[in-house]
Amino acid sequence: MIVTSRWARTALSHRICTGISRRRLGKLIAELADPWTAQQESRLRERRGGDRVRAPGAGPGHDLTFTDRVITTLVVLRFQLPHAALALFYNVDRATITRAVGEIRPLLAARGFAVPGKPQLRLRTLADVVAYAAAEGVELRIDGTEVQVRRPKANRPGRRAFVSGKKKQNTIKPTVISDGEGRLLWCGATRPGRMHDVTTLRTEGIEDLLRQYPNVRAKVDSGYQGLARDFPDQVTAPPKKPPKDATEAQLAEYNTARKTQSSQRICVEHAIAEPKQWRPLQRYIGRREHFEDTMLAIAGLVSDRCAER
Repeated sequence: MIVTSRWARTALSHRICTGISRRRLGKLIAELADPWTAQQESRLRERRGGDRVRAPGAGPGHDLTFTDRVITTLVVLRFQLPHAALALFYNVDRATITRAVGEIRPLLAARGFAVPGKPQLRLRTLADVVAYAAAEGVELRIDGTEVQVRRPKANRPGRRAFVSGKKKQNTIKPTVISDGEGRLLWCGATRPGRMHDVTTLRTEGIEDLLRQYPNVRAKVDSGYQGLARDFPDQVTAPPKKPPKDATEAQLAEYNTARKTQSSQRICVEHAIAEPKQWRPLQRYIGRREHFEDTMLAIAGLVSDRCAER
């Protein structure tokens, strides 16, 4: 049986394959069309060394149309399928799929994160998130997560930096921020798995932002005790565990306070769980230099669905 591009597009554009509905897929394709065209024109101009000579549209056509490039990229992000397998659907070479993913993935990563009730606003940096929380009175929930990655080759510098002390595996650690409803607002500050949670956030400049916006409040887990110590009026962490010789009353008070804080912070765990329904964020087997774009692309798509809830 000969597989046509039209048949492949119809099958792979289903929500099961792309992770988003066809209605949102149509909006996404329209949103990315102009940036992709500008990217292509810039690349061709650089290769030519000047303006185009022939009219737009002249020359050979693409093996994959722009719509098919977006769909194949979403399928790769959703299931981490081998590019050679998708090439069979479209009857093209594997390199064509690889090139399409390399073009569309950075555009998806640059979209940013959706905000509930503000379709024109996208959050792209930690500073954007803190400024949004200050303006809207949103109490943030902050936590780190880890994604297993391939072990670097032996004798490479910095190889130990990826070994997580918690998971005893090679991981990369992004930081996730949500609101009180568990809606994903930001995912970033990607660092090697050996780095501590609070150090990851400090290197992203969270301390300066908290000083700049003193009315911002956040709830964190015990991995951010140092941040809660430095900003006690803004950051709330679980209470410290009482000593071994603590009385039963002290233990009961500690457990009550810990459970109360945990129940208020647990929504960020839901925000972490949603992107991890996508296969690359369960165990990433691609090149580590592409991990951040992959993570931002997936998290941005998930935030669109979170903002609509």
